[in-house]
Amino acid sequence: MKVKICGITRLEDALSALDAGADLLGFNLYPPSPRYLSPEACTALTSQLRRRGCSATLVGVFVNPSLNEVLNILRDCDLNLAQLCGDEDPALLEQLGERAYKALRPADETALAAALERYPLRAAPPAVLIDAYRPGAFGGTGHTADWALAAQLAKNTPLLLAGGLKPDNVAAAVMQVQPWGVDVASGVESTPGCKDAEKMRAFIYAAKN
Repeated sequence: MKVKICGITRLEDALSALDAGADLLGFNLYPPSPRYLSPEACTALTSQLRRRGCSATLVGVFVNPSLNEVLNILRDCDLNLAQLCGDEDPALLEQLGERAYKALRPADETALAAALERYPLRAAPPAVLIDAYRPGAFGGTGHTADWALAAQLAKNTPLLLAGGLKPDNVAAAVMQVQPWGVDVASGVESTPGCKDAEKMRAFIYAAKN
């Protein structure tokens, strides 16, 4: 079971997450987000992590970016992957190839089927991220995703499950959905953008055990 701690804004939070066993760290590069990190700040943070020997997968979180924006930030920030959370053109995902995966927020089975037909899945895990549907929101709402819907997709797709996960419900989510991994931001925070070390440790332990 892989665990992604998303919305990292501080070095101490990144180090605490890694010490607790996180496999992926996410950095939000969408300015309206309360967890926004500028490309310059992201570069400074990730360079410190790399100097310390960090081998975790580092993920940039984007909403409706241009191709050049993603490529430049992936390069400058030394990120492994891009997570696309907006209403991107499928061509962008195709152009990025294995360097990106799509975050989907399906309202129902019909919407999920349409999204999977529209967007190509990444061959390697994570193939896709499933988040909660909230009209007009691009994720990070703290609302719970549709676990039953995610479980159907997880049978043959290595997905990341996001949406409303916390230390006290992640074990149930893992048992029901059986995803490749889980993704959390607000569920392990003291305030938006500031992680709680004990909550992260409890979350990761519950997810992996």
